[in-house]
Amino acid sequence: MPAKYREMCDFHEYYSGQRTAPYLTVFVGGNHEASNYLFELYYGGWVAKNIYYLGAANCIRVGPVRIAGLSGIWKGYNYKKPHRERLPYNGDDIKSIYHVREVDTRKLLQIRTQVDVGISHDWPRGVEWKGNWKQLFRFKGHLEEDARNGQLGSVAAKLVMDRLRPRYWFSAHLHCKYSAIVQYEQDSKPQQPLPQTPSAPRELLKVNGITPSSDAEIGLGGNNQDGTAVKPKMIDQASAKNSEEIDLDLDDDDDDIGAAVPAVLAMESFTNTDEIDLELEEGADTADTATVAPGQGLDGVQLSINYSHSSKTPPATAQPSMSSVNAADDIRAQLPASFAKPTMAPRLGTLSQPKAITNKTTKFLALDKCLPNHHFLQLLPIEPLTPLSTATARPVRLEYDKEWLAITRVFASDNPTTVVPPDKGEAAYRSLIEAQEVWVEEHIVQQGLTRIPKDFSITAPVFDPSKGEKVTDLPREYSNNQTSAFCSMLQIPNPFDISEEERTARMMAEPRPAKRFDGHDGGGRGGRGGGFGKGRGR
Repeated sequence: MPAKYREMCDFHEYYSGQRTAPYLTVFVGGNHEASNYLFELYYGGWVAKNIYYLGAANCIRVGPVRIAGLSGIWKGYNYKKPHRERLPYNGDDIKSIYHVREVDTRKLLQIRTQVDVGISHDWPRGVEWKGNWKQLFRFKGHLEEDARNGQLGSVAAKLVMDRLRPRYWFSAHLHCKYSAIVQYEQDSKPQQPLPQTPSAPRELLKVNGITPSSDAEIGLGGNNQDGTAVKPKMIDQASAKNSEEIDLDLDDDDDDIGAAVPAVLAMESFTNTDEIDLELEEGADTADTATVAPGQGLDGVQLSINYSHSSKTPPATAQPSMSSVNAADDIRAQLPASFAKPTMAPRLGTLSQPKAITNKTTKFLALDKCLPNHHFLQLLPIEPLTPLSTATARPVRLEYDKEWLAITRVFASDNPTTVVPPDKGEAAYRSLIEAQEVWVEEHIVQQGLTRIPKDFSITAPVFDPSKGEKVTDLPREYSNNQTSAFCSMLQIPNPFDISEEERTARMMAEPRPAKRFDGHDGGGRGGRGGGFGKGRGR
């Protein structure tokens, strides 16, 4: 974040042990956390006593309740990249370290049994249309353009939510309280994974299964006993502006490369009755053609988007004219080989909806920032969708999830910091995961190791108020005993642990050059979100 907003708050007191969270707290990472600290806990772990970070992606149990989480915010241009960021960071690393990755999303998409709660930092893409979107856009007007263009929210979070269909999905990021309800049809189609090519024009973007809601807000209460909809309270936000509030867009990265890599969830040849109505207001003027989004090697190409204004629903597909397609091919042929259309690796099967995931309604809730006069807290009773066969011991403890441990072992053979392996497809992963579940049952479950140990320990120097908040030293990278113990328990390699000699050598070297957006090495912008300092401050 910009230097003027940097402030030593109170997390260092929890990290040092001066204070302890009064309630068990489980969270995912976003774009304003100490990413160098969370890096130590890729597989999850305690950041302080009673405060548990889910890691880049995870699924755990809190008593009988099963929670899945995905950390990071959506930036399509970093989605397919590995977790390459290591100290010392360059200007790109400071931001990309908190961008969600496909390899972590892929692991969550292998879950085949029911989850109760899903958590992501930014909203699943398209969920804004499932609540009182008119009131949302009145309060947060700057969100409307992205929402109407199908660009608001996380594609990865939507894929995971639609796959797992938890009873509740909680998010944050947009700094407002908002509720919505997502309904899933009984005979819904199999989910389609993200296509391998990022070159599809933005005008063809679709988000399956998302339609605008009615004018009435959908709250978390559902229906009354007589079948009528519960009339929820309005999302009453404080009208007074907090002078210390951090601007939502200060660290949003959107201006760095614009729409260079549009996300495309599906391009289908048949009519999609659930397609988002991008012309929600009648009588809106619409051009017959639109220019392809910049940065795709198709500058100047026009796509036909003409459709009748007599209908509130846009066409099922905005197909480019043949002349446009030919022009695009001619332009692409004149570009270097790196602009050629990428070939797709063969896959064994797509994502079919597992029979064990039976929930049909997901209640979405986002809350505001934890500031005075903001709606940042709501209490909800959560009943597990699949109750345990045995009584839950009290007090409840965090426990590892058997299926997730098996998934983790399958993916641990590839180093997430160096290369992203090709997606083998669900059919290939299924047999591998089933074999690993047998191993987990024998070596973890039967050995009584399912409880997550309370093994938090301080790894970095704590904040020393006598030295002040302004320091010039670069932060150091530390190995975390929790990650080491977890990898040892699962008998998997720990790619995040390096020797002290290697760590020292890295810190003495300059940060690797940042990549400029024209493809050359350079300094980049990257000053935001950095901040140097000793110890755990935030």
